[in-house]
Amino acid sequence: MRKPIIAGNWKMYKTAKESSDFVKQLQEKLKNVQDREIVVCPVSLAIPAVVDALQFSNIQVGAQDGHWENEGAFTGNVSPSMLKEVGVKYIVLGHSERRQYDGETDERVNRKLKNVLKNGLRAIVCVGETLQEREAGKMEQVLETQLTGCFTDIGLGDLTSIVIAYEPVWAIGTGKNATPEQANEVHLFIRKFIEKKYNVEAAQAIRIQYGGSVKPENIKQLMGQPDIDGALVGGASLKTDSFCAIVQF
Repeated sequence: MRKPIIAGNWKMYKTAKESSDFVKQLQEKLKNVQDREIVVCPVSLAIPAVVDALQFSNIQVGAQDGHWENEGAFTGNVSPSMLKEVGVKYIVLGHSERRQYDGETDERVNRKLKNVLKNGLRAIVCVGETLQEREAGKMEQVLETQLTGCFTDIGLGDLTSIVIAYEPVWAIGTGKNATPEQANEVHLFIRKFIEKKYNVEAAQAIRIQYGGSVKPENIKQLMGQPDIDGALVGGASLKTDSFCAIVQF
C-alpha cells in the first residue's frame, strides 16, 4: 500500500516570517494526520525558519531545487548537503518552471538527482508535457524522453527515495486540469516505464503525484484513481484552508 504524499510548492512566495507564521497554523490544523506524508517547500531563505517552526511536527520540509555539486563556484545555487544541514528532507527537481525559465535539462536533473541521493535525501522528480506536445500526440514520447534522461544510472535501490510528480505544463497555474481519468492514464504510463526499466515490484511501490491546478474541489476525485498517490500543490498550498483541505482529502 503506497502512502499518499501531499507536497506544497510555494514557488517565490512568502518571506521567512510569513512562512514561519503560516506553518505554525498548518501544524495546529494538521497535527493529527498520520496516514499520509505532508511536505512544504518554501523559498531557500525561509527554510531555516520553517524547519525551526516545525521541529516537533508531522510536516516535513522540502527545497525547490538543489545543485549537482555540494560546493563550488556556482553563484546563486544551493547544494543538497547545505539543505540537509538545515533540516531539509525532500528536494524538488525538474519543475517545469525551472525547465522553462532556468534552462533545466533532463541531464542536469539526473546529475542533481544523483547528488540528492548521495546526500541521503529524497527527491520529487517532475515530468510533464506542454499543451502543444499533448495536442500533437507526443505526450508519451515526451514523458519517456524525460524519464529516460532523469533516471539514467539510477539504481533499483534508489527508487525508495524518489517520488515522481506528473505535472502537465498546460495545467499549471492556468486553472485547467487534466480529468482524473486523464491524469491516471498518464500515471499508469509512468508506472509501466518504471516496470520496464526496473521490475513490477518497483513500479507498484513508487509513488507518483499529480501536479497541475490541484485544489480542494478536485483532490478527492484525483486521489480516487488507482495510480495517483498524492499531489504537488502550487497556488492552493499558499492558503491554510485550501492546503489543509487537500491534505485531509
